[in-house]
Amino acid sequence: MSVPFDPRPLLEPVSPATARAFRKHLAETGRLPGGTGAGLVIGIIVAVFALVVFGGVAAAIVGAFVVALGTQSGGGAAVAGATMVPLIVVVALGALIPLLVRRSRAAQAALWYRLDRFARANGMSFEPQRPDPPLPGMIFSQGSGRMASNLVRGDQPRFVEFANYRYTTGSGKHQQTHTWGYIAVHLSTPLPHIVLDALGNNGLFGSNLPVAFDRDQHLSLEGDFDRYFRLSCPRGYETDALYLFTPDIMARFVDNAAALDVEIVDDWLFFYGKRDFSTLDPATWSWLFGAVAAMIDKLAQWERWRDDRLAGTAAASVPPVAPDTAAVPSAGPAALPVVPPPGLLRPPPGVATPGRRLRTGVPWVAVVIILVVVTAGVIGPVIAFLGGILASTR
Repeated sequence: MSVPFDPRPLLEPVSPATARAFRKHLAETGRLPGGTGAGLVIGIIVAVFALVVFGGVAAAIVGAFVVALGTQSGGGAAVAGATMVPLIVVVALGALIPLLVRRSRAAQAALWYRLDRFARANGMSFEPQRPDPPLPGMIFSQGSGRMASNLVRGDQPRFVEFANYRYTTGSGKHQQTHTWGYIAVHLSTPLPHIVLDALGNNGLFGSNLPVAFDRDQHLSLEGDFDRYFRLSCPRGYETDALYLFTPDIMARFVDNAAALDVEIVDDWLFFYGKRDFSTLDPATWSWLFGAVAAMIDKLAQWERWRDDRLAGTAAASVPPVAPDTAAVPSAGPAALPVVPPPGLLRPPPGVATPGRRLRTGVPWVAVVIILVVVTAGVIGPVIAFLGGILASTR
């Protein structure tokens, strides 16, 4: 049974006591992110220790300098007061850090409380964090430190999960954190690997997706669809993609999800965006719920799809059945020797190996731009050097 969309819990006030009680409830039920408490205590200790040590050193240096000046000028009381100021500042900051950390914990707990109430009000459930979520989408195999957060999920009429996602790439000063929001919709049958790269959210170097695919897997569709999405499907599955993306389904994607990248892989449908999805903004939730609702009643059409390439495999896997002469009426030599087994008139659910994954490629636009920049960086100084030589010989 569907539940009317109710965004009110996202904006309702939450008292600090309620937030603390909810955080305690999460810990008692095993839903609190692992290591959060210990990590926070260690962070406080390290911050206070660093502040006291470095602040004390700075205070000692300043104090020594002031004492030296005061000794020469004879201002003993002023010297004593001046040396106390840095120490007072250090002590005050040391006391302030735990207070700020506590306020941060309270704000995080209040956010979780609101999202939990929002999920319940809309017939769903909430989970604060899930490390390394076991999903087959392209973003879930990138980098390290993979973490899904603020997960809101439901299972009626089918499993749907809304969440934020982070992972990091590189190391040292080149380390970069990548921010995504995603919606995961579970399907009842596997489909070919298809990606819709939304053109409206691409950047200077082309697609914002973390994976590039071979250009010969691009399929152009009718109407205005190509103005909004670039569709990639495995070679040989063009007809299957046309079956899945009928004009009415293409219209729904354009009208409701033109700002989102889409991936169909195995028995999952993913929507991606380079921003947090699970927030306290009612407008964001209204948009995301609308995008899913626009597609969910069309998924039954997709789930009737079958891969004809598996028909021979299914027939070969069926053991021969000895004819039952009593059950099969005599109809001359053209009659079937056995009664066909039920359920084998169509291929079984699944995707043949060539359709399970798109072939990855190279982002040539980005490569060319990088080569141009590097070449300019090398040639520029050489030209300047040669120009200097020529100028000096005149």
